[in-house]
Amino acid sequence: MSCTLTLGRKEPCKDTVGGLKAVYFTDFGDYGTVTETDDEITDLTGTFTAFKYELKGNSSFEQAITSSRENGTTFFDQTLTLTLKKLSKEDNKELKLLAYGRPHVAVEDYNGNFFLVGLENGGDVNGGTIVTGAAMGDLTGYTLTVNAQETAPPFFVTPAVITGNAAGAQIDPTA
Repeated sequence: MSCTLTLGRKEPCKDTVGGLKAVYFTDFGDYGTVTETDDEITDLTGTFTAFKYELKGNSSFEQAITSSRENGTTFFDQTLTLTLKKLSKEDNKELKLLAYGRPHVAVEDYNGNFFLVGLENGGDVNGGTIVTGAAMGDLTGYTLTVNAQETAPPFFVTPAVITGNAAGAQIDPTA
C-alpha cells in the first residue's frame, strides 16, 4: 500500500454550517454490493429500506482517528450523537430494535452531504437516555449514541442512493 501524499489543501470559504438534518437507519447487511468511485458510494445493489429520522438541534457526528506506529494500525472511531424530542410508545419500540441490532446509518448534514457510518461493521447503539426532564424547559425525549469502528473514514454517498430507498412511513410524535 502506497502512503505517498497526492494533494495539498487550500483554506476554504466560510460558507458551511454545522449540524445534522436527518439520519437514515438500514438493517445491517441489506446494502448488497457497494459501488464506490473516488471515495464516494454511487450505488448499493441490495434490497433495503432506509428509515428516516428527522433531526433539529443537538445532534452531531464526529470521528476520531486512532493510529499506532508501534502496532502498524489505523482505524476510524465514528460517533453519532442524536437527540430525539418527545416520548412515544412507537419510538420506544423502534429504539429498542436499534439497540439490539447494528444498523448502517446514513447521515445527512445541513450542507447537503451524506455520509455512511458503519459500512463494513455496522453501528452499535452503546449509550443514551430516555428522559422526561425535571423543569418545564428540559428535554423530554431520547438521546442515543451510535458508535462504529471502521478501517476507513465514512464514505460520502450520492444522496439518491439513500433517499430513493427511504421508507414513506415515519413515527409522528406530534400525533
